[in-house]
Amino acid sequence: MVTHVLPRLILTAGEPAGIGPDLCVQVAQTLQPCQLIVIADRDLIRERARCLKLPIEIHEYDVAVDRPHQAGHLSVWHVPTRQPVVTGKLDSRNATYVLETLKRAVHACLGGDADAMVTAPVHKGIISESGVKFSGHTEFLSELTNSRAVMMLVGGGMRVTLATTHLPLKEVSAAITSELLEQKLHTIHHDLVTRFKIGHPCIAVAGLNPHAGESGHLGREEIDIIIPVLERLRAAGMNVLGPLPADTLFVPHKLKQYDCILTMYHDQGLPVLKHASFGGGVNVSLGLPIIRTSVDHGTALELAGTGQADLGSMQAAIDMALDLAGKAKLLSIPDAAHSA
Repeated sequence: MVTHVLPRLILTAGEPAGIGPDLCVQVAQTLQPCQLIVIADRDLIRERARCLKLPIEIHEYDVAVDRPHQAGHLSVWHVPTRQPVVTGKLDSRNATYVLETLKRAVHACLGGDADAMVTAPVHKGIISESGVKFSGHTEFLSELTNSRAVMMLVGGGMRVTLATTHLPLKEVSAAITSELLEQKLHTIHHDLVTRFKIGHPCIAVAGLNPHAGESGHLGREEIDIIIPVLERLRAAGMNVLGPLPADTLFVPHKLKQYDCILTMYHDQGLPVLKHASFGGGVNVSLGLPIIRTSVDHGTALELAGTGQADLGSMQAAIDMALDLAGKAKLLSIPDAAHSA
């Protein structure tokens, strides 16, 4: 493990045919108060810089060398693609390359060689087509770290978490169990306190059904599962509200009352947040033993190599990773009163 002069962030370039490499090149042009290492094929980064007509000087990553980020420079941890990349065209043969970049980033964070990882978008479909079962970053990182992550999106003045992530809608009801909800809410509460430094967070919980089931007339999941879980957690001292109807959960004056919202499925909460913050939102994985943030958008194949990719969400993800890494370091510093 290396002691860093500046926080060290590992940035994975994501799907090589998409805008991930563009974002890496664009980030290289900016000033960043950290050491920034991109895990990617160095030739891919050079080629994308050429397409974007942006200058870049690539340095080989050396774990033992502190290299503060400089505009126009980029430290690259070289992982070769399996096949030549055609900008904008997916190739399932490069799926193992994408997964290798993620594995290296996780191992660097777990080993203390990096303070956080930031991920550019991947294409779930093409990875699955390669024969690897892959439903998303969150699930893959959970498996790599032997943990149970919770997906959180931050933006538009909201923190929105998901009870279930990338599931077909017809499978959501069966997936929502008492054990799942208790685990998710404990993780959310823990990370709001320890990572976001919120003393006694208020978590609003959405119902699954319209009008939160309307006393059982529109479904019994609230009565049979959600309400008993929330009652147990309240008795244990957790500040949880709900279950609340999702159609009024995001009304502005109500949002001011919550520190976080737990929604039951992907498209119950994320459309609202992305409407309010798209291009500037951040995906944060709670419950991992490492810090991981990501962009709020996909691979945008049609924009790759055009210079039209918006850096906003990637910059927001970097900023949040640095913020969370700083807070994590504060946790490791002994209290002066006890260390005197």
